[in-house]
Amino acid sequence: MAIFFQRGDKHSSLGEADFREALQAAFDAVGRPQKVLALPPDHTRSDSRAGELTRLAYEMLGDRLKDVMPALGTHEAMTPEELTYMFGDLPQHLIRVHHWKTDVQTLGKVDADFVEQATEGIYQRPWAAQVNKLLVEGGHDLILSLGQVVPHEVIGMANYTKNVFVGTGGRDGINESHYLSALYGMERTMGRCDTPLRRILNEAQDRFCKHMPLMYVLTVVESLPSGQKAVRGLFVGNTHDVFFAAGELAAQVNCFVVDRTPKTVVVTMNPAKYKRTWLANKAIYRTRMLIGDGGRLVVIAPGVKEFGEDREIDRLIRKYGYRTTPEVLEFVANNEELRSNLSAAAHLMHGSSENRFEILYAPGTLTREETESVGYSYGDAAQLADQYQCEGLSDGWHQSRDGEEFYFIRDPGLGLWMRGDHPFVVRN
Repeated sequence: MAIFFQRGDKHSSLGEADFREALQAAFDAVGRPQKVLALPPDHTRSDSRAGELTRLAYEMLGDRLKDVMPALGTHEAMTPEELTYMFGDLPQHLIRVHHWKTDVQTLGKVDADFVEQATEGIYQRPWAAQVNKLLVEGGHDLILSLGQVVPHEVIGMANYTKNVFVGTGGRDGINESHYLSALYGMERTMGRCDTPLRRILNEAQDRFCKHMPLMYVLTVVESLPSGQKAVRGLFVGNTHDVFFAAGELAAQVNCFVVDRTPKTVVVTMNPAKYKRTWLANKAIYRTRMLIGDGGRLVVIAPGVKEFGEDREIDRLIRKYGYRTTPEVLEFVANNEELRSNLSAAAHLMHGSSENRFEILYAPGTLTREETESVGYSYGDAAQLADQYQCEGLSDGWHQSRDGEEFYFIRDPGLGLWMRGDHPFVVRN
């Protein structure tokens, strides 16, 4: 076991002093690092507190922190305003942009036999372990991966090796990771630490990253019913143990079993973080195990202006729409452009209710025609926010102005909500 710092439980409230101790433990574990690369997430994961941790690392290391590469994955580069939102006064000349389609190196491939075993026979292809070239060629004596362990639709619990192989990964690795996980089943995956993709990524680290000075600083953050955020745990280490320790706590504070099944679920999406359905559809992923058959999900997302993170994926979403899994599989079989963009195909499956419940989407500048063309119903964000009186509302059961009972979630990206009778419910 190589856990160098572990603090917190479901009642803790950790802050800057704890962050400094955790970072110092990371530095001490490798001696006195002289050339450090930090890998935080981007601004869409600001609740992770990784922005603050990165800024504190710079205060503590000074010019020994040479590079900061937000683990963008397929997301677009952050604007100066978004960098300030995430990292405060961290000097922006330290920022390195990850280009997932070009600026990567393949470390090796996890063989097809291992992948087949990990996915329980669902996927039988080798998986390419790809990372940004800076991790390999940068000459760093510490690569500091920062982020939050929280339920995730592709890997079960976010972060750890995902931050490296997806956050700084390449086209092949990202496409196939998302697709094999979608084939396995999102509802069988979310909220769990031991999942097919996690096994594959952890195996890739064991095989191909022994030469990399990786160190993980993982947070566990709870979103309280009031909307406030509390840091419940901090974990520092460089082996799988550190992830599973953080994941155990995340299951306690980020997975919620609701006493009865709502017909209507209303969620609000922070416009500073969610500007495209590519990310804002966390509203669907994290509530689908809660909503009853024939129910309705109301997504109030006033910041959403597009579908995809880049032009090609945006075009594919507009062309094919959020359709059922059988429909998307048929699209993939018959269209090379989707076979070449399997992460987009996975996203189309994830964003569908599988015709089980209605998705009423209230975006910012997407039109009714655009919204309905991809398979959603259209709503007006301001009107729905007023109808459900969302301002200042706490998470939980409420009634609308016209007496409709609904379950409200202010920020579904920070958890997983399930009804008690769901066949894949995660119990702590």
